[in-house]
Amino acid sequence: MSRRPGGPPAGGRGRPGRSRGPAGGDGGPARVPGRGTPNRAPGGGAPRRPGRPVPQQRTGTPRPSRPAPGSAAPRGAAGRTGQGAPPRRDPARGGGPPRRPPRPPRPKVAFHRRDPLKRLNGTLLVIAFVLSLFAGRLVQLQTIESQQYTAKARDQRLQEIKLPAVRGDITDANDNPLAMTVEARAIYADPKIIKPEKRDAIVRALSPMLGLDPRFVQERISRPGSRYEVLARGVRPDQARLIMGMKLVGIGMSPEYRREYPNDSLAAGVIGFVNAEGKGAAGLESSMNGELAGRDGWQRVEISTKGQHIPMGESQRKPSVPGKGVRLTLLRDIQFKAQQAIEQQVKKSGARSGSVIVMDPRSGALLALASAPGYNPNDYGKSKSWGTPIVQEAYEPGSTGKVVTAAAVMEKGGVTPETPFLRVPDRIKRYGVTFGDSHPHEPWDLTFAGVLAKSSNVGTIRASERISSQQLYDTMRDFGFGATTGIGLPAETAGVLAPPSKWSGTDRYPISFGQTMSVNAVQMASVYATIANGGVRVAPNLVAGSVDENGAFTAAKAPAKRQVISAETARQIRDMLEGVTTKEGTAPLAQIPNYRVAGKTGTAEIVNPRTGRYKGGGFTASFAGFAPADDPQLVVQVVLQKPSRGSHLGGDVAAPVFRDVMSAALATRKIPPTGSRPPSVKIFARD
Repeated sequence: MSRRPGGPPAGGRGRPGRSRGPAGGDGGPARVPGRGTPNRAPGGGAPRRPGRPVPQQRTGTPRPSRPAPGSAAPRGAAGRTGQGAPPRRDPARGGGPPRRPPRPPRPKVAFHRRDPLKRLNGTLLVIAFVLSLFAGRLVQLQTIESQQYTAKARDQRLQEIKLPAVRGDITDANDNPLAMTVEARAIYADPKIIKPEKRDAIVRALSPMLGLDPRFVQERISRPGSRYEVLARGVRPDQARLIMGMKLVGIGMSPEYRREYPNDSLAAGVIGFVNAEGKGAAGLESSMNGELAGRDGWQRVEISTKGQHIPMGESQRKPSVPGKGVRLTLLRDIQFKAQQAIEQQVKKSGARSGSVIVMDPRSGALLALASAPGYNPNDYGKSKSWGTPIVQEAYEPGSTGKVVTAAAVMEKGGVTPETPFLRVPDRIKRYGVTFGDSHPHEPWDLTFAGVLAKSSNVGTIRASERISSQQLYDTMRDFGFGATTGIGLPAETAGVLAPPSKWSGTDRYPISFGQTMSVNAVQMASVYATIANGGVRVAPNLVAGSVDENGAFTAAKAPAKRQVISAETARQIRDMLEGVTTKEGTAPLAQIPNYRVAGKTGTAEIVNPRTGRYKGGGFTASFAGFAPADDPQLVVQVVLQKPSRGSHLGGDVAAPVFRDVMSAALATRKIPPTGSRPPSVKIFARD
């Protein structure tokens, strides 16, 4: 192998056939970047790196030599370096930066092509797995959970519509309507299908037409998830048709009924009213709500998403059951006169309240129950009191209760109408307590009939001492004191009548003349009806019977009857009470031309609630009587609480009302005068 002068042998570390320097150079090796400067060999060769052996000459196929600077580039070189690229300089010759060594060739990675069949099988497995998930869910929905989702879907489509029952009418004894049911509409909303942007327009349209607060309408139509929200009830059909003509999406109407009272305030305390929810809230409307209301029905229909009824969809229906009508014993014409008279007298006398009762003593039927002040059940919201004071208010009857004491002493004490009670003073003391008459007077010599005619408290006390406390109490119970009448009005009071075992030492004396015990107005009217009916007490009754949906009338159970006192005692008391309406008695203002009238006045003190004593509490003025006295067919009782203008005596403020109402009732019932002469009642014992 030949050597170049001053260089390594051919085929050494350099590439074969490649010069180590530029043409015409000294033949020294060029510095290879990254390999350091080689130590020169002895004899002028290239320097060698200390401690590094001289590389051995490689054998094999020589690499193609790189062309010398300035020489023609081999074929293909221009494609790599570009035409006319400047030659690289050898740093050993003082040229530019060292050349970057060639990068080693990247190893070739062998890619093995997958089997197409395996790849297809994998894809099919994935698809099969996904389809199995869908199939499992489908089976779950259609079998395991099918009923649950079916029910949910049905509930979303079904809407239940209430089918209200027709409430029964309330009529008087002649079938004149006092409370009646008329056709009406309920306006409702379906909030689920009302779009939010339409709500304001609906509020503006419905609020003034229905008289509703806009905030109420807005709240009802905005309830999420609700399908039925009632906006108004009892809407007139013509007004409902006008609303539906506006075609408001989500607003509908359903049929219902509205309660009307054609006579306004007439007998309102007895009839009561029906509230906005359709339930009786006072009077007979409340106490007989079950019979009057009937039972509501319902209908379930399928509704589309647009709120329309699906004609061929599912439909379920439970029909309503109409309520029963109630026929009362009241007579509208007598009720009207009684209410008119008591309203006028309450206003004239400045009384706190007043009541009038008209009763048939033979049947116990109540023909009129009037009270003042009253209210209009068609507009009950304007009133603060909806009660029935005739049975709900207890009061001390005063002298009207003396007839019970008279019956007791005549039945059990041997007293007769002619029994004398001499030197009856205006005051008497018992066990340190003084009791007196309503006004001062000289001592009177009276018969027992005169004691009743003059309404002497002192004379009544002296007569009551002829019987025991137990005998007096038993007679009062026989007349109905201390027990409710059972006429069917709500919240009736039984009054206060304690047994003798609970009486104090002096209680029996005021009880004998109608104080220290209390009754309701119907109880007191029943006492006079018993005397007028020959001593037979017929339980007061207000409901004559019921009427079904076909108009068939069913009479109520006959009232209980009981002989309380003998017919002779009752006749004697009737004659004694007829003397009360004479000029010598306390109630000449109760007289009715051509008719014989019997009755009794009452002026009772009212307990002052602030002190618990009678002083300063006011008075209860009353009158109870019947006519014709010799053949009693009507009983009228008048009560006025705390009259404040003019007289407070029963003979002055209550007797005139009795006269007016009794006259009208006699004319309405076409009861003629008997034409008989009144008996001669001896009042003074020394006459």
